[in-house]
Amino acid sequence: MEETKKDPVIDALFKAGAHYGYAKTRRHPSTAPYILGLKNRTEIINLEKTKELLDAARTFASELGKEGKMILFVGGKYEAESAVRAGAKELGMPFVAGRWVGGTLTNFAQIRSRIDTLLDLKAKRESGELEKYTKKEQLLISRDVERLEELFGGLIGLKALPAAVFVIDPKEEKTVVSEARRLNIPVIALASSDCDITIISYPIVANDSSIGSIKFFVEKIVSAYNEGKKKV
Repeated sequence: MEETKKDPVIDALFKAGAHYGYAKTRRHPSTAPYILGLKNRTEIINLEKTKELLDAARTFASELGKEGKMILFVGGKYEAESAVRAGAKELGMPFVAGRWVGGTLTNFAQIRSRIDTLLDLKAKRESGELEKYTKKEQLLISRDVERLEELFGGLIGLKALPAAVFVIDPKEEKTVVSEARRLNIPVIALASSDCDITIISYPIVANDSSIGSIKFFVEKIVSAYNEGKKKV
């Protein structure tokens, strides 16, 4: 009997640990069709279905790349920060790898003015213009720069609202999703079994809490965008 060939994508998803959900008690009803079973009280996600969702998200990301449109990457929890920052930087895209400031999308004009303040202060510090201030004043300004950098450093390239938002764990980042929905901005999201995927444009039901799984999916969206760019 001929051996069935392994699907390399499913194999890669398995190796990344994408199949691990949460306990059944934490499951959101919308993810029920994507659950394969239970192992040691942890729900196991059907990777065949995850692959289908990933394909749809990658097709959308590829179209964005083809059109040269902007994706805002968001992942505030510790496990997501590094992958989100790396993926966004590879594409030259804006990102939030830390606390989301409410109104970043819905009150963008005000947020942009704070980003411009950061750029202005950094330029003045680099040019030596701040040397006319006392040491105490310079220290206070430096603290302002550090605070603004932490909040908005990843958003410097965001000159206008993004064409899409890519979120890690939409339950954790519910404010981001809410703001995007209010503005009709499509959301791609890596969402585990505890998330409401009915409010996500392109959900990818998979492990959203392990560093390896998050890194895998960020890289897949980044590569899809780059593939779209090459088609131009």
